[in-house]
Amino acid sequence: MVRNIVLNDTEIEVKHYDRKTEEGHQVVSFIFDVTSEEYHDVTVLLYKGTFDTRIPEEGLDFRGTIINYSTSLDNLYEEGQTGEFRVTLQEV
Repeated sequence: MVRNIVLNDTEIEVKHYDRKTEEGHQVVSFIFDVTSEEYHDVTVLLYKGTFDTRIPEEGLDFRGTIINYSTSLDNLYEEGQTGEFRVTLQEV
């Protein structure tokens, strides 16, 4: 089971991961928790939209762009909150 994904140089601990191939391109979906303390750094990273993507446990390295993104909370600026982020990347 994949436990970590690296976007650019940021390692993200995932709690769910799925990978498939569509038209010869890797598509990875993952779910991870973000605390109010991590929220700013994570959203700044995700706003970049396209990443050097590395999944060490599967030996995958590719350039990926976000094709789907959602979060369970829209205000993680409130202290002590944790939100669940869902991200899908497609190889470009």
